[in-house]
Amino acid sequence: MRVLLTLFLFASFSRAADQWPQFRGPQSSGVADDPQVPDTWSATRNVVWKGEIPGSGWSSPVVWGDRIFLTSVISTVSPEAPKKGLYFGGNREAIPADEHRWMVYAVDWKTGKIAWVREVHRGVPASSHHLKNTYASETPVTDGERVYSYFGNLGLFVFDMDGKPVWSQPWGPFHTRYGWGTAASPVLYKDRIYVVNDNDDRSFLAALDKRTGKQIWRVERDEDSNWSTPYIWENDRRTEIITSGTRKVRAYDLDGKLLWEFGGMSSIVIPTPFAQHGLLFLASGYVGDAVRPVYAVRAGARGDISLKEGEASNEYIAWYQRQAGPYNPSPLVYGDYYYTLLDRGIFTCHDAHTGREIYGKQRIDPEAAAFTASPWASNGKIFALSEDGDTFVIQAGSEFKVLGKNSLGEMCMATPAIARGSLIIRTATKLYRIGRTE
Repeated sequence: MRVLLTLFLFASFSRAADQWPQFRGPQSSGVADDPQVPDTWSATRNVVWKGEIPGSGWSSPVVWGDRIFLTSVISTVSPEAPKKGLYFGGNREAIPADEHRWMVYAVDWKTGKIAWVREVHRGVPASSHHLKNTYASETPVTDGERVYSYFGNLGLFVFDMDGKPVWSQPWGPFHTRYGWGTAASPVLYKDRIYVVNDNDDRSFLAALDKRTGKQIWRVERDEDSNWSTPYIWENDRRTEIITSGTRKVRAYDLDGKLLWEFGGMSSIVIPTPFAQHGLLFLASGYVGDAVRPVYAVRAGARGDISLKEGEASNEYIAWYQRQAGPYNPSPLVYGDYYYTLLDRGIFTCHDAHTGREIYGKQRIDPEAAAFTASPWASNGKIFALSEDGDTFVIQAGSEFKVLGKNSLGEMCMATPAIARGSLIIRTATKLYRIGRTE
């Protein structure tokens, strides 16, 4: 049965992408099937290379050709180390007084050495961030011609693949809830780059010409601070820009016109939307809320499609789960199953088509209670990276089973990249390329 499941999964998904151009990879799916990707590693085993990355940042790495790109911010005073897990007391509304340097790194795919580094800004920060956030938590995006590095309270800074500056678009700073900082990453689609900046001053969605940085349009949003990366949904009706928000989930056309919306998310919205099987999946799950919802939305909606009291579906919302949403990690669809990794180390599985529970809350490991990175799937397995630097390997399918654990021994909060048979994992100080060396 397990052999048949593995064959089915390989037949149902395309091979791993040669490139990993944005947060969670092509289509924001977090899925990359490739038999060359190892499912066992350590800080020394199946390590092609590892290298130090100066500064701090929880942006994910992205990959194109022989370059890996990521961002970081270097301070002259060592920043306070974050505690692991969920807790109160991480607010840091006081703005640091020391000089910081906002950096973009290009790392050589073959050797792990830094190919080039660019400083985009130097100075005292104009805003604060939560102890578990950084000034470099937005993941860059690349199209193979340019790398678009984004810092939510600073702006966009664009370089060609050799590190030559192309254009920049500064903005901010903006006040965020309790001074927590920013984290939503930009997305590219055809000749435009789209940025959502939800803050407590003036939230907006903007479209810019990717070649020149000229603003094509900008719409104001009735939202306060959110941290969810937008998603470009190409469905059989049209192409839409999907944004998750505390007040409303909203879909816009490519000219910024509102198509549809609905309310009902939790009070803090972080997970990234994505689509599979013709359905759009949206989730939010602030742990302090009674409602931590998941929605599966059909294409073609117009206007307000909010569920009425007591409803679990309507014409355009295919299914709804009231208390299944994660706080930080984005969910995952693999095969016919919708998987959720909850921050405290709980794993659940639902039918992706109907929302029916396949199995309820399962503790991944008694000692693992802190997860921020989003899970990924490869070769019939699900991978969940804890803040301790331990990646738990979980059997895909209708039965929950932990198959193994891979430890790097250092804090991890960034979601890895997967390309050409390798995993690119960022820890607090290092970048690893994990590949088959045995």
